[in-house]
Amino acid sequence: MLGYEGMSIAAVAQEAGTTRQALYRRWADKAELACDAVAAIGEEPGASAAAQDPFAALVAELADFQRGVSGPGRLSLVGTMLQETTDPVVLERYRARVIRPRRQRLAAVLKAAQQLGMIDPDADLTVAVTMCTGNWYGRALAGDPVPADWPRRTAALVWRALGGQARP
Repeated sequence: MLGYEGMSIAAVAQEAGTTRQALYRRWADKAELACDAVAAIGEEPGASAAAQDPFAALVAELADFQRGVSGPGRLSLVGTMLQETTDPVVLERYRARVIRPRRQRLAAVLKAAQQLGMIDPDADLTVAVTMCTGNWYGRALAGDPVPADWPRRTAALVWRALGGQARP
């Protein structure tokens, strides 16, 4: 794949062994198709994983996020969703299928840590959720390479910022 800009409905149809018309029956345009493709990649860690070891669940969620945004053309899809010309319906669908579920999973992991007394009871989880993924986008925009251990390092930083004990 050549990224979002290089993606076309015709090329996707050919690769999938179907027709453009078949794709257009399900997706109005390539933005909707790409949004659904990205949403299908995410894997939800089980709620029991967060309850058993919230820190490990946080690392796993961040690793899953990194896999999702690191693939070819994925960052350009995020950029497309930030453009003023993006159809508001497509943008809302992207938020509902990709952004909100990820943020909800991160918040659930941090809430589990709070309930277990592993982080401060008054920790600002709303800001923490944004910190979890925002620093990845910041590095990408600055052109800084994302280190291989980014999920663990980010989890450790956020964890300590929320009053948690340092983790190896």
